[in-house]
Amino acid sequence: MEERRKQDLTAEADGIIEGRNAVIEALRAGEPIDKIYLQKGETDKTLGHIASKARAAGVVVVEADKRKLDAMSRTHAHQGVIALAAVREYVSVESILQAAQDKGEAPLLVVCDEISDPHNLGAIIRTAECAGAHGVIIPKRRSAGLTAVVAKTSAGAVAHVPVARVPNIPALLKDLKKQGVWVFGTAADGTTSLYDADLKGPAAIVIGSEGDGMTRLAAENCDFLVSIPMRGKLNSLNASAAAAILLYEAVRQRLG
Repeated sequence: MEERRKQDLTAEADGIIEGRNAVIEALRAGEPIDKIYLQKGETDKTLGHIASKARAAGVVVVEADKRKLDAMSRTHAHQGVIALAAVREYVSVESILQAAQDKGEAPLLVVCDEISDPHNLGAIIRTAECAGAHGVIIPKRRSAGLTAVVAKTSAGAVAHVPVARVPNIPALLKDLKKQGVWVFGTAADGTTSLYDADLKGPAAIVIGSEGDGMTRLAAENCDFLVSIPMRGKLNSLNASAAAAILLYEAVRQRLG
């Protein structure tokens, strides 16, 4: 019994809400929820009700197989549904650009193209805060969100860095370009060396996923593909390290 209570408490601390009643209650109370995972193949009424209520509230609903739910579960009684609480609400991309304008600064944005590891996303948000970036943008799907693990890894930076969530990264990049923002993608085979890139103006830095880098469509919508000089035997950096290097090159240029 004591062990079960301990599991419930750690699940709560990590923002994991398990079981049908608990998830329905969280939705009813209007708690900010990042994502709801529903068991694939389950078609009963209660899960259908949860899905439609969640979608109506703008919550991302993802189908997952039982194995994934079992692995995420702390209580081992998830009943086919697990919700991840969001530690804060998302903002709009417009409000991030407006905040930069209000400060009289050229916008500096970080666009995370399918960063699924919450530790990497947390580290990127932390670096964005330290470098004075105006905001971070993530996609609604195939990405970590503003969960407790991300908040912990960001060392509190999620409280200070606005994060926007968009349905489609290529469409966002097109829109940013229309608004005069230059888009710099990070790519091992980039044609522009980092130290030749001009990051002083309005800039969005696109960081690709841990394994595959940027998606093809995101890469096609960049103005510049930037490569970080590699002097060792490996040919790529961790996503959050790449973000830090580009952000601080932007800081260096802007200080000059």
